Amino acid sequence: MKIVRIEAAGLRGATPEGGWANEIKPSDCVHTLLAIYTDEGVTGWGSVFTNDALVKAALGVLAPLYQGENALEPERVSEKLHANTFWLGRGGSITHTISGIDIALWDILGKATGQPVGRLLGGRYRNRVRPYASLLMCQPKPLAEHLHAVREQGFKAFKIGWGPFGQESYRRDEEIIRAARDAVGTEAMLMVDAGASNASWPQGFKWAVRTAEMLRDYDVYWFEEPLLPDNLSDYVLLRQKSPVPIAGGEVLTRRQSFASWLQAGAFDIVQPDVTKVGGISEERRICWMAEENGVRFIPHGWNTALGLAADLQLASAGKQTDLVEYLTGSPFIDEIVQTAWKLDAEGHLTIPDGPGLGITPDLDAIEKYTGKRFSAR
Repeated sequence: MKIVRIEAAGLRGATPEGGWANEIKPSDCVHTLLAIYTDEGVTGWGSVFTNDALVKAALGVLAPLYQGENALEPERVSEKLHANTFWLGRGGSITHTISGIDIALWDILGKATGQPVGRLLGGRYRNRVRPYASLLMCQPKPLAEHLHAVREQGFKAFKIGWGPFGQESYRRDEEIIRAARDAVGTEAMLMVDAGASNASWPQGFKWAVRTAEMLRDYDVYWFEEPLLPDNLSDYVLLRQKSPVPIAGGEVLTRRQSFASWLQAGAFDIVQPDVTKVGGISEERRICWMAEENGVRFIPHGWNTALGLAADLQLASAGKQTDLVEYLTGSPFIDEIVQTAWKLDAEGHLTIPDGPGLGITPDLDAIEKYTGKRFSAR
């Protein structure tokens, strides 16, 4: 089965706020979908955490390397693409684009073999997983109202991040966390994402230590990205001093970048993003590396329904991956697949067991948000 062509289109019109210093607009493109078409009529779908102009440019560079390649060999093909383009900027837009290609190739392999991707990754440890509702922080009262509404949807785990946290005062930070804990209740899982990869992040190590001690008092499950994302030495020290687990890694790409962080003991929980890091092939290797270094692997998932589907398959194949991120309120999660995501009574998502990623894209919805009509095959 050979790759005939790859098509891509960016999602626009409902791009959710990111909490970034230079805030994105609904019309901005942050996520791009791609489809791989084969000579046997099997189509695979992937998602890229990159603007569509960059993805299309990367596909132009990569085309001579992937055209005519065996679509049933995702790891080999993806490694070929990495190995032949490292000199163009390892970890940048080309790496992100290869992520989407790799996801789509695993989707094709699953469809061709009639198996879910998780089983092809070595076996399914679980058939369902708890999603945590991921939403931006705001001032205490509106945050509490938002959390109440999300809780009514059936979520039992919540992550709040970015916004005013770490930007105003220590007192305001605690007011936000207190309001969040009161809103979700004492039994719910609550995580906090400082968002220190923000371009205007003002805080440092001592703030992170003091804040971690405050978060312990509110039974926060983990403290995510509390330091500038390249500050390895401070992350190692913070993990040693923090009374709550430290999570991070969403800005890193490819397994080689993660090795030093995992070996140094920088994280309790590592969070690679499958739509950035190199795809499913790369992310499962990071999962194995994490397990070998005593670190939990929980994917970062601020992306699309295709990214969520890939995360669910990875979660099924990860021994300790019992959580996935669910970006709440995004049509790019909720609307672009034919079968809507549904929580069970315990707040879990069933991991699709159909072939490939186990989902069927809604081509009408995708056309609505991309302006492009993808063909079914």
